[in-house]
Amino acid sequence: MITTGDAIQSLKPEAEWVLHGDVLTWMDDVQTEPTQSEIDAEETRLQAEYDSQAYARSRKTEYPTIQECVHAILDDDLDALQVLRQAVKDKYPKP
Repeated sequence: MITTGDAIQSLKPEAEWVLHGDVLTWMDDVQTEPTQSEIDAEETRLQAEYDSQAYARSRKTEYPTIQECVHAILDDDLDALQVLRQAVKDKYPKP
């Protein structure tokens, strides 16, 4: 879940600010404070970006481990490794 803090950090990565609950205290004298509509839009954008990568996060947990990949290379069994990888890709296709 994307938070207001995530959005502010994305919009103004070098800024100094504090967020207490829903209250934003802007402490940066150089950068201007983002508006609530800018923060809301950034939260929406970041959430959409996060959601669009759900398949990649799911794949990552099920792909063969590095150790399994090394063994496949050493055992000259790359075809079996590719079958495992393709099964995960089929289970979690790109949107």
